[in-house]
Amino acid sequence: MITGNRATILAIDDTPTNLSLLNQLLGKHYRIKLANSGLKGIELARDLQPELILLDIMMPEMDGYAVCKQLKADPKTARIPIIFLTAKTEAVDEEMGFELGAVDFIHKPITPSIVLARVRAHLQIRAWQTFLEDKGAWLQREVDRRVNDVVRLQEGTIRVLVSLAEFRDECTGNHIRRTQNYVRLLADHLSQQDRDRAFLTAENIDLIAKASPLHDIGKIAIPDHLLLKPGKHTPEEFELMKTHSIKGENMLNTTRREMGDDTPMLVFATQIARSHHERWDGSGYPDGLSGEAIPLPARLMALADVYDALRSRRPYKQPFNHAEAAVLIKQESGRHFDPALVDAFCSLENEFATIATQLADQ
Repeated sequence: MITGNRATILAIDDTPTNLSLLNQLLGKHYRIKLANSGLKGIELARDLQPELILLDIMMPEMDGYAVCKQLKADPKTARIPIIFLTAKTEAVDEEMGFELGAVDFIHKPITPSIVLARVRAHLQIRAWQTFLEDKGAWLQREVDRRVNDVVRLQEGTIRVLVSLAEFRDECTGNHIRRTQNYVRLLADHLSQQDRDRAFLTAENIDLIAKASPLHDIGKIAIPDHLLLKPGKHTPEEFELMKTHSIKGENMLNTTRREMGDDTPMLVFATQIARSHHERWDGSGYPDGLSGEAIPLPARLMALADVYDALRSRRPYKQPFNHAEAAVLIKQESGRHFDPALVDAFCSLENEFATIATQLADQ
């Protein structure tokens, strides 16, 4: 701890004359604290947080090596530089000290000019380390702040785009909220399985869930007479409707380019928009992908989307109850859906049913 402009140095030595000499030599320039045993030195180091410790090796009860080891093991004192004061001259003694974390050795009997020079040098090194640590911490805070700004901008962009989708399609309001919850449930469950544990970190799950509302963003580009048609589409109309997946991907790629950003959330959103109509057996669209070639975020969205469509009222059909929808989901294991996802769904049926009820369309 620096008091005024003077650094604090802690000297630990069991010999009073050595402590007195160090006090006289250094006291004119620094704030000196003295400890006549290893235990006392450890206690003072924790309380004072000195900029430097001068530590004798040969002390009774607890020698300097033991003191150094304990100081370096304590997070409160681990970064304080330690210079050993010793009459030992063997290389093995210095090697042991450096292995324990000491920064230097001063041999006894001490030479005042050498002590002053070594102390001054290590205090300067310590000052620069502290400056760089503080600068690094400031830079990290700036990076974190700017990352948070980017995340808020991304989330704001997503909210605007989702609002546009909701405005265009009267069936998508609570559908977006429900499917987002289904995706998070499924991802959380799969994160406990060996196959997907490495990918489905807590951070990625959160980003996938935040990206999932953009799955049908491409419907903004679909003409109203098709998007809002009350009955089933003709084969030709359905082919046009299917283009919403590629249109959605193009919109999101444009957003990524204009924002100059390629963060995982936008990557996941793009994967979901393009591929959430792919099927496990390769019979989906737009690319006919199969199995694990389909990005996992899109596979999660596929099951969530179909379950919600089954449970929802449409102009051309009545809503299915949970039991009816669950039967159809299970029948599509290995055909439409990733079997591991269907297994997860089976474990989460109560949660799915609850979300469908709590967020039901009015």
